[in-house]
Amino acid sequence: MAAPILSFENLGLSQGTHWLFRDIDIFVGERDRLALIGRNGAGKTTLLKLLAGQIEGDEGTRSVRPGARVIMLEQDPDVSAFKTLHDFALAGQYAPQAHEVEAIASQLGIDLSREAATASGGERRRAAIARALASEPDLLLLDEPTNHLDIAAIDWLEGWLGRYSGAFIVISHDRAFLTRLTRQTLWLDRGSLRRNEIGFGGFEDWMEAVYAEEARAAEKLDAKLKIEAHWLQRGVTARRKRNQGRLAKLHEMRAQRADMVGPQGVAKIAVASDDSKTKSVIKAEHVTKSFGDRAIIKDFSLRIQRGDRIGIVGGNGAGKTTLLKLLTGELAPDSGTVSQAKTLDMIFIDQQRSLMQPDKRVRDVLAEGGDWIDVRGVRKHVHGYLKDFLFDPSLAEAKVGTLSGGERSRLLFAREFARESNLLVLDEPTNDLDLETLDLLQEVIADYDGTVLIVSHDRDFLDRTVTVTLGLDGSGHVDVIVGGYADWVAKRQPRNAPRAGKKAPASSPPPPRPAPAKLSYKDQRDLDLLPRHIEELEAAIARDEEALHDPNLYARDPKKFDTLTRAVEQARADKDAAEERWLELAEKAEGLSG
Repeated sequence: MAAPILSFENLGLSQGTHWLFRDIDIFVGERDRLALIGRNGAGKTTLLKLLAGQIEGDEGTRSVRPGARVIMLEQDPDVSAFKTLHDFALAGQYAPQAHEVEAIASQLGIDLSREAATASGGERRRAAIARALASEPDLLLLDEPTNHLDIAAIDWLEGWLGRYSGAFIVISHDRAFLTRLTRQTLWLDRGSLRRNEIGFGGFEDWMEAVYAEEARAAEKLDAKLKIEAHWLQRGVTARRKRNQGRLAKLHEMRAQRADMVGPQGVAKIAVASDDSKTKSVIKAEHVTKSFGDRAIIKDFSLRIQRGDRIGIVGGNGAGKTTLLKLLTGELAPDSGTVSQAKTLDMIFIDQQRSLMQPDKRVRDVLAEGGDWIDVRGVRKHVHGYLKDFLFDPSLAEAKVGTLSGGERSRLLFAREFARESNLLVLDEPTNDLDLETLDLLQEVIADYDGTVLIVSHDRDFLDRTVTVTLGLDGSGHVDVIVGGYADWVAKRQPRNAPRAGKKAPASSPPPPRPAPAKLSYKDQRDLDLLPRHIEELEAAIARDEEALHDPNLYARDPKKFDTLTRAVEQARADKDAAEERWLELAEKAEGLSG
């Protein structure tokens, strides 16, 4: 077996009066593709910096194979010491070749002659990616590599990493990115690090199994405090039954909306009935908007109904923000009209999180320093409301400046979602969020009574939340597609984007294969048989739970009590998996018949 590229034995790092983590052993092999998972504040970025040698631990021994190049891509690259992005990109630790940097920058669509001081977050990120990939890395440490990238750049990066011959560890909130690329998972949880030889696609099942075992142990010890801590850590991801119900509701909303949409690819909604007109919140008719000689939006028509969840996607510069401003009335069209309902009450959450002042306490942000907060007309104690958003209630006294970026975003969501509103506008809401917070945000959006507009590059997030996708290709044309990002991609013309990258052939990916005309035999069989299997599991759960309701069972027969408890837990897990599989197949069958 080849020696690992990097290893760290007995790693420990203290933070103030406690250990952030301790007694961690980690190794990275030649072809490892590791997802690093953990809640905001768990120490994921800190762990990457320790592995990169940027900071030193309080305990442990770090070893790197002689000659191996370990390159870290940071969340917020510091370009302040450089005049241009080109200077920054060529100043890496291993002095990448100019032609390599420029080739990758060209594929990413970044002009490296841009002055560093005025570069946007996305431009800095692209320059840092070009520098990292051109440095001939043996191990890449990637901290939220898709933040500030548009979908085209994410696709390109996925292709490069898919062909890359080295190893990488990646922190990301982008489920699609992690699922497609990773083969192993590191889970940083409450100061310990677990490793499993599965990619991110199997992470949630693994997490459920770990937490279920912990819950059994906690119940046996009658440790109520441990059970409470277990709930806080598990968060929304444990509510799988409710999440499945929301997914089914989303499919139903999409089916209803499909009846109102004109021919696919035509940016307009069919004329609604008089009853539907009363539900319209935003109406755009033949809207055109140009900047200089370039038409950003051409002849765009859309009627947004109350309760719609609208996703806006496209490359950087395609016009997503322009379209959002037109729909919300912040920007006037050159021709055509946009009208909003008079009763519209909007909440706008931007990607800068500008409302979070670092010197304020969490309590100040939520409840103006008090103990109670009005949540859309319902009075709640600030501690209970913090728990709803996956915070430890003790954080009520913490300063905003001490929170991680993801925690600040979560706090902002908690503050804004408490307000009365009927239009929610989210501009890149998933940046800096951990996976549990993403689940929470999806849950809040699903339960929101009003209309939602979302600009995002997170493909999985859009697939889980929106009923209609507005796709911009940069020509001024806007596709109006019922469904999420995947539905938009399925209806677009195939495109072959050129790819390039170090340690990877600079060739285009193969064109997408046409979808099968019908379900496979196995898929069709599962679709037909799963409903009955789900009913059988529900009956088994009800039968065993009724037996467990006997208050004397544990004292009379503890072995039977334990067997029934395990059977119920397994049946619930099997039912969740069966429901998820059936929903997936039903959506697939609907797509093939559409």
